[in-house]
Amino acid sequence: MVVRSPADHGDDLFQALADATRRDILAVVLGAERSVSELACRYPMSFAAVQKHVAVLERAGLVVKRRHGREQRVRGRPEALREVHDLIDQLEMLWRARIDRIDEILSEGDPP
Repeated sequence: MVVRSPADHGDDLFQALADATRRDILAVVLGAERSVSELACRYPMSFAAVQKHVAVLERAGLVVKRRHGREQRVRGRPEALREVHDLIDQLEMLWRARIDRIDEILSEGDPP
């Protein structure tokens, strides 16, 4: 059994968003629910490749799939984008604090 930590979720989010095709799929399904078949028609790749992209987005929690008859329907989760925003904010605060500390250290060496 693989145990996943909360940090893994951040990894999944950023991995999902790292690919231009997945970002485009996300933008499309945030606008309106689409079937995987409809999505596959938009890209110069196989249906299976589009399914894999959707699976990565789903694992990251950026989209949800539901069965509608024989179709798999995909819709975006706007609330998941808030999670991405929050993670980026946390990273920004961390790095700003580190930069401020470097500035303090450097200014301590300045003559009065």
